[in-house]
Order: sequence, then C-alpha cells, then structure tokens
Amino acid sequence: MMKFDETVQYAKSHEWARQEGDLIVVGISDYAQDSLGDVVFVELPEVGDSFEQGAAFGVVESVKAASDVYAPVSGEVVEVNEALGDNPGMVNEDPFGSGWLLKLKPTDASQMSALMDSDDYTTYTEGLED
Repeated sequence: MMKFDETVQYAKSHEWARQEGDLIVVGISDYAQDSLGDVVFVELPEVGDSFEQGAAFGVVESVKAASDVYAPVSGEVVEVNEALGDNPGMVNEDPFGSGWLLKLKPTDASQMSALMDSDDYTTYTEGLED
C-alpha cells in the first residue's frame, strides 16, 4: 500500500518538499521509489549549488532505470544526505524520513503553495495508473 505523507507537499514530478524552519527538505515520494524499484545509486548536487523550481538537481538510479529528480522550489542547497552514498536503499526503506535527498534554502518559499497536498497527490497518482 502506497504511503502518502500529510506533512509534505508534492510536485507532479514525484518529489516531496517539507518546510522545516527556514529550510525545505526534499525527497522522492513513496510512489516514485516504488515505481523505480530498488535504488542502487543517488547522484546529488554540491552544497552551494542553486536551482530554479522544476530544474533537475540529481539522479536516482535503480535496477530498472535512472530518473532525474527536480527541485520542487527554487533555492540553494545547504545540505545533502551523505548517508545515501553508502546506503542508497534508504530511499526505498524510508522515503519521507532517512531517505531524504537534500535541504534547500528557498529563494521564494511561496512556491510551496503551488505544490499538491497529500489528497491531491493521491488523486494525481491514481490517475496515472489508469
């Protein structure tokens, strides 16, 4: 059964964003990790890199495919999840917890309002399976 975290906002490209203080934590949704299969490698940007909303910032590779990951909001990377280098499978095991990808300092936090809540994202993903 797919998990939908109600504490995050979702992008149509299947990333999630959660505001924590002044920062936005970013990861991929349970739907995305399930679709990819076993994640074997995660390529993340450098701290200090900046991305516009919707720009690719990295790659998640699985046994099935490699998929770009996109910034759900514009901002500067202030931290990346270094633990994924040794254990990329955390993306599968705990996509909303230890499997987070990076933390951004947003340039426009109001962009969060353009993302979907869990109800809207649930409906969106159900439409993809038809």
